[in-house]
Amino acid sequence: MFMKSIKSVVAASALAVGLSANALAADLTFFTIGTGGTAYTYYPVGGMIANAISKPPGSRECGKGGSCGVEGLIASAVSSRGSVDNVNAILSGLRNSGFAQSDVAYWAFTGTGTMEGKEPATDLRTIAALFQEHIHLVALADSGINSVADLKGKRVSLDEPGSGTYVDANLILDANGLGVDDVTAEALKGNAAAEALRNGKIDAFFVVAGYPTGAIVELASSADIKLVPIAGSGAEKLTSEYGFFAQSDIPAGTYEGVDATSTVAVGAQWFTSAKEDDDLIYNITKALWNKESRKLMDVGHSKGKAITPDSALAGVGVPLHAGAERFYKEAGLLK
Repeated sequence: MFMKSIKSVVAASALAVGLSANALAADLTFFTIGTGGTAYTYYPVGGMIANAISKPPGSRECGKGGSCGVEGLIASAVSSRGSVDNVNAILSGLRNSGFAQSDVAYWAFTGTGTMEGKEPATDLRTIAALFQEHIHLVALADSGINSVADLKGKRVSLDEPGSGTYVDANLILDANGLGVDDVTAEALKGNAAAEALRNGKIDAFFVVAGYPTGAIVELASSADIKLVPIAGSGAEKLTSEYGFFAQSDIPAGTYEGVDATSTVAVGAQWFTSAKEDDDLIYNITKALWNKESRKLMDVGHSKGKAITPDSALAGVGVPLHAGAERFYKEAGLLK
């Protein structure tokens, strides 16, 4: 009789534990953010934002040393091939959200530009504009490559197809009278491209990223490099033909031993699907711009200070998600 009672208590306890675990799981929401290569800017910024918007059960209270994220939300930054890959993953339902260049997202949404002939991605929606990304063209200091035109006949990494860098590298070559057939094109990413340049396996590589980007910081500390200007008539053609590009400089000292360099920049933005729940995206947007999140942004990454509510709608060419739009109207940032 005693053993039977013990078994009953154990069974009841196990049932209670099981119910608690199930209840806990039911209270959790998982949310993925597609980023980019781990050596570039998207990935660490994605991790920073994931921390800002997450609030797992048991977290300390907001304002008391705890997270000010969305109750029960666990967000995670996922490494990816970049902008095009992220847009495709959002539309297929593989990821809840992702970062992309403003040009890539607009072309996907409208089925124009480099996406002409493809079905418009009409379910794509914007959460926020984040920061400017600068197009880096990296070569060794003694390479003799001083302009985009000098890439002719050289071994050049354009990054992987599926990345925003690959799209923009092709546009830059075209604006300067070159094509992929004029170079020996490689599809290396991040540290692999930097290592290939250091070892003489390629002559130059393109990167579209917020500066400073880790792969180039590390490369500059171990090799004499230069940033090749993307300027002159080629840059003017690019900015006049594609309104998403703007001429901008990478300051001197951003990378060890590298002078200020003129180049072009494009906006990095955060996107999701129109099918994502309105309340969830509203709360995520609200958490992103919480004053406590500002502290994480300011110390989480060098680009964090550039991610502000004042520029949250800058250069947005894809419609806002209904949840994000509701927040921006309540915050007085959108009429």
